Amino acid sequence: MGIVIKPSDLQFRYPKNKDDRDRPKFTGKPDKNPFDRDDLYEIIPMFEAVMDEVGTIDGVVLHRMEELLNNEIPRFIHTREQIFDCLVSTVGGLMSSDGKR
Repeated sequence: MGIVIKPSDLQFRYPKNKDDRDRPKFTGKPDKNPFDRDDLYEIIPMFEAVMDEVGTIDGVVLHRMEELLNNEIPRFIHTREQIFDCLVSTVGGLMSSDGKR
């Protein structure tokens, strides 16, 4: 699908860690690197990958992912792969129960 998310698509604002801007970002599993949930440059590629995986371009789903990441996923879930799996399973389940998938 290749969804592209812009910072203006997000409901929350995130800091940009310019020191790590050029570091490789999440492109798929496996990826045991730590995920910085407080860095816009990490968040956007993750959300794009999750939305591609569940097959949606719905902005409501994007905003729900933000809420999950910021308020519900515990901080001990910290690798990119763990965050991806958690978001895919939760968002995919929500979409199936809402009939959006």
